[in-house]
Amino acid sequence: MSAATITSLNEQLNTLGIRGYLQQHQDKGLLRVLTCGSVDDGKSTLIGRLLHDSQQLYDDQLDALKRDHKGRNSDGELELAMLVDGLQAEREQGITIDVAYRYFSTTERKFILADTPGHEQYTRNMATGASTSDVAILLIDARYGVQTQTRRHSFICSLLGIKHLIVAVNKMDIVGYSEEKYNAIKQDVQALMAHLQVPKVDVVPISALKGENILTLSANMPWYTGTALLPLLETLPIPTRGGAATRFPVQYVNRPDLDFRGFAGTLVSGRLAVGQAVTAYPSGKKSTIKQIVSFAGEQPSAIAGQAVTLTLNDEIDISRGDWLVPSDERVTLTNRALAYVVWFNDQSLETGRLYDLKLATRKTSVSINRLNHKVNVNTLAQEAAEQVAMNDIALVELELTETLPMDTFKNQPGTGNFILIDRLSNATVAAGLIQNVLAEEKPVATDISAFEQELNALIRKHFPHWEARDVRDLFKDKN
Repeated sequence: MSAATITSLNEQLNTLGIRGYLQQHQDKGLLRVLTCGSVDDGKSTLIGRLLHDSQQLYDDQLDALKRDHKGRNSDGELELAMLVDGLQAEREQGITIDVAYRYFSTTERKFILADTPGHEQYTRNMATGASTSDVAILLIDARYGVQTQTRRHSFICSLLGIKHLIVAVNKMDIVGYSEEKYNAIKQDVQALMAHLQVPKVDVVPISALKGENILTLSANMPWYTGTALLPLLETLPIPTRGGAATRFPVQYVNRPDLDFRGFAGTLVSGRLAVGQAVTAYPSGKKSTIKQIVSFAGEQPSAIAGQAVTLTLNDEIDISRGDWLVPSDERVTLTNRALAYVVWFNDQSLETGRLYDLKLATRKTSVSINRLNHKVNVNTLAQEAAEQVAMNDIALVELELTETLPMDTFKNQPGTGNFILIDRLSNATVAAGLIQNVLAEEKPVATDISAFEQELNALIRKHFPHWEARDVRDLFKDKN
């Protein structure tokens, strides 16, 4: 750690004492921050600058950075992006591939920074980073303005419910700190965000490489009268997470011996207490909580985010994937939903084909019966969709093979999202957000197995000249 950081730490310890110092940091709020935007807009450099200027780097990290800088025969500023780009391929290509998480704190709060890739082929990684973030910093290169990936990342952020975006217009030093350039980009950004209905947007001109408008306002941009980036992050309200209702998806049934049967999992949202009446879904069976056990022993209650084991006063059938919910709360049971999906796979989405669906802790089978529309990321217009290819975003209709409890992502983010998995390759092909829970549709009574449905779908795809019909339609006609 640098000498200045050590001096500051010693001063705080002398003033507060060890217990007071630890308590001060324990009580700080935590803000999860995403950096996103088009390729080479400076996302990794910005995170490196925040770590460097907030004195969160150790001396050996700085020495390694200087050695790497010297080895590349580089001139000028240190390549701060190297602090974040940890994969060898990232360093060699000068790009971000994986999602990198960095942690730092200031006197005001703690931060988790997620550095996500800007390349289109790594959109799935960006969506992963955005799924757990409270606020997004959307970087824009001042030379080029709003790009296709800027629009795509903005749309994904709005889909994932990120309500506060900070647009950092980076590389202002390259455009001569032009106020005119900044205003033109700001106007484009405001039009984009109005279309996406993002409630709160701040546009900050910065130079991540030179550290301008990061900690303090830069003398090179006197026309900007707003707040520098880090002070802005320190004062943003931290949104509540999880949703208003209480949801406890069972991760596994804990049965170490004949005398103990507990249901382990993470409380996604809400609160549970000993003695509280709960209902298991989808069975609808009721009981009351007997014990709440955590790593620290028995607890009187549990709050959102805690991993606990629950025991009940009644022996009811509960399995992995079931939900435990307070009996006075309403849960919708259905096998149909409308959802936005971000497609990750090289192979296009196939309607009628069975995929595995991972919803909370439940794994089941699902087919996509209809493509409602696809989002044009350039215009954000809804377009008719005949197919959904890699990195496409589409609204689709899902039909599950069983009736399950479902929430919309807007109301319950923790249980309103899912992933789709290819049943043959086991590859994750899409991430999805439930937009609307549809009325349950009773399945037509058939003797068709999942294998026969998949075989029928493959035949219709690869041998269209056989003119094979969908076997499910045959049974509908029969009924």
